[in-house]
Amino acid sequence: MTLITVSLSVLIFSFFSLIFLNLKQAGAQLGENIRLIIYLDHEIPLAVQPQYIKKIQSFNKVEKIVFKSRDAALAHLSKQLGQDSDVLADLNSDFLPPSIEVYPAKDLESLSRIKQFSDFLTTLPGAQKVQYGREWIERLGYFTQLIKLIVLLSGGLLVLTATFMVSSTIRLTVVSRNNELEILRILGASKSYIQLPLIIEGFLQGILGSAIGLLCMHFLFSYVKSRFTGPGLLSIIHFSFLPTPITAAILLISIFLCTFGSIISIRKFLNL
Repeated sequence: MTLITVSLSVLIFSFFSLIFLNLKQAGAQLGENIRLIIYLDHEIPLAVQPQYIKKIQSFNKVEKIVFKSRDAALAHLSKQLGQDSDVLADLNSDFLPPSIEVYPAKDLESLSRIKQFSDFLTTLPGAQKVQYGREWIERLGYFTQLIKLIVLLSGGLLVLTATFMVSSTIRLTVVSRNNELEILRILGASKSYIQLPLIIEGFLQGILGSAIGLLCMHFLFSYVKSRFTGPGLLSIIHFSFLPTPITAAILLISIFLCTFGSIISIRKFLNL
């Protein structure tokens, strides 16, 4: 039961960690196509543009800021129309507003603050409207915050269950072998001689439990990736398993917690 509990705790923690890391990666990939367009009521003089750049960068990290004049907007619209660009032949650029295109940093932290960033950009002098893919970006930010909270909670669950279950198991082992341990004491067995097998038991539970949990997570990830890859959003985003340093960290932390639980239980119930 201890082995199963440790395995499930590692599985739960690695599952939500995997989701969170892939969401961060997805945010970086999708961030390449995200921009906020600030429509202005007048064109920004070249000498004033550095002030706007400094003010924008003071609120949020950005990849790039592009000032677009009315003429540039007309040229861009003509390019988008392609063969139908002749409809603009008799028009000048006065009907198009100048704008500032802001490309936020390609990370989830920036995307999760996109609404606050948009509200801030509306306060810039001359700003009339800020446009971006509001709904899905905000939902991505909220979902990411939820997953981050779950990762923290599942990490706490891993710490509690690993320590408590292993210490309880060692406690039962000590109680069931109390007569044997008492005989060992009478015969002059050292503290380390009595403790070592029980510490090794907790150590092995940590290794086996975390390894089983991580292997189950890898099989689950491989199954989901093979079944649900195809056209759509999943074809745009590259999903990957937990990096080797994180996998090793989960393994080592689980081993440490289980071994630590063994030591606590031994010292408490054997009064060593």
